[in-house]
Amino acid sequence: MGRAREIDDAVLLSAPPEVRLVNSFERPFDNSVATARTCYSSRGIVTAEEVAGVGESDAVRAKRAENRDRLARSIYQAGHHTTLQHASFQFALSNVSRQFLWTFLHAHPFYNSEQVSQRYVEVKEGTYAVPALTGEALEVYRATCDGLMGDYRRLIGALERPVEAAIRRRFPRRAGSKREEKDVQKKAQEAARYVLPVATFAYLYHTVSGLTLLRYHRLCEQHDAPSETRLVVRRMVEELLALDPAYAAILEEPIPLAETPEARFFEAAGGPPDAAVHRAFVTEFDASLEGRTSRLVDRKERNEETLAQAVRDVLGLPKSSLSDDAAIELALDPARNPLLGENLNVATHGKISRALFHASWTFRKRISHTADSQDQRHRMTPAARPMLYAYLGDEPDYVVPGAVEADPEAAVLYRASMERAWSGVNRLRSLGVSAEWCAYLLPNAVAVRFTESSDLLNLHHKLKMRLCWNAQEEIWKASRDEAEQVLASDPRIGRWLLPPCGVRFRSGQRPICPEGDRYCGVPVWKLTLEEQARVV
Repeated sequence: MGRAREIDDAVLLSAPPEVRLVNSFERPFDNSVATARTCYSSRGIVTAEEVAGVGESDAVRAKRAENRDRLARSIYQAGHHTTLQHASFQFALSNVSRQFLWTFLHAHPFYNSEQVSQRYVEVKEGTYAVPALTGEALEVYRATCDGLMGDYRRLIGALERPVEAAIRRRFPRRAGSKREEKDVQKKAQEAARYVLPVATFAYLYHTVSGLTLLRYHRLCEQHDAPSETRLVVRRMVEELLALDPAYAAILEEPIPLAETPEARFFEAAGGPPDAAVHRAFVTEFDASLEGRTSRLVDRKERNEETLAQAVRDVLGLPKSSLSDDAAIELALDPARNPLLGENLNVATHGKISRALFHASWTFRKRISHTADSQDQRHRMTPAARPMLYAYLGDEPDYVVPGAVEADPEAAVLYRASMERAWSGVNRLRSLGVSAEWCAYLLPNAVAVRFTESSDLLNLHHKLKMRLCWNAQEEIWKASRDEAEQVLASDPRIGRWLLPPCGVRFRSGQRPICPEGDRYCGVPVWKLTLEEQARVV
């Protein structure tokens, strides 16, 4: 990897990504082979130490390593990959862009991350990825990023007064307190972060199985951020091989970017959509939303009846013994199914609750890059997310947070910041900079459009989290749209899609609000969806 590492090191002028393996299994590769051998062992559990030949002679250990690698390659080629999921690897990552996180690291279900929040932690100046550009292109890139970060700080200041007024209406007794000051700062940052470029750095813990890491390596060269992705994944794999070189026995080379289906399509089409085609897509998509943030576009025709029958299947009852209405209430009314009100999400493990898997809906959504970075963390409500590579239209295309929209001064600053971002993108494009790096100048506010589907079990959990008034405002709005439309299409189901306080109230859990001193100040459990409205 030496020559490839040198090439990757020339990708960025900014601080390179820091990748450290901080936790792992003691013998991860031996463990994966031990799990495979256990499947066919008549003597009980096969241990990793037995696979490695711990305590035996050098000759025996060498023979065992040879046998281990042969078996590992055999089961790997046959597609029996569950053995590779047992060993997990926790990485500490720094100096990685939000664009990379969104387009690659969090764009699948099989991971866990805890990353610094732009909602609650103020972003420092100059903390963004800088590609290895030169001359005017580098000047434009830096000036645009620095300008957007300056806009971010100015917007925080402009939002403090209107945000303070909104919070004071909810919590008049906190007027002038340190608590109010802290809340105002956080809510102002939450809205102001929309103007930050997606090049902005983050740091995080990221944990994956050995199988996922091998998949990362195989598909690290893909749009939208192939250079940064290749660099970070290569260093993750280097950390893995330093810990356990045996993984080299099954490590495949990355699929070249040009051989991915997306790249092949654009190669045949002569490149990504031009401005006119992109505008046609935007017009068509947005018209289909009919004024909503998230619009229901498809559903199972017999959602309610199928759910009811699945509940009866669990209990072994005919319809004459349990009607559709009673079965649906048994599964979804928190007073009848208290598992739904548990702090620990145990519904997947409940037999009746698993009947919720069989109802499903599909939504078409338009939200910002920053809101989608939270939406995608709901790993079990999958979406066909776009490539920003194909989103580089000539005109600003963005989402405006409610707190900005409600204040004229902040709105003027915000619009100017959006013009700054797209001006930078268009200038880089005219200078011949690759679309990959042009996209790094897009703001968090850039609109992303996609189709997302969910079964009822996972939609229920997602809405229980995101209908909370402490949820980010934009994703709350999308969640309310979804709950309203399910209520309209499947009313016996939709009536039970509630915020966390509503579920806890109905299930008898106390306190009703689980947020403690983060209580939003509004008894939302008493409100219908139609009665709910918020700005911050």
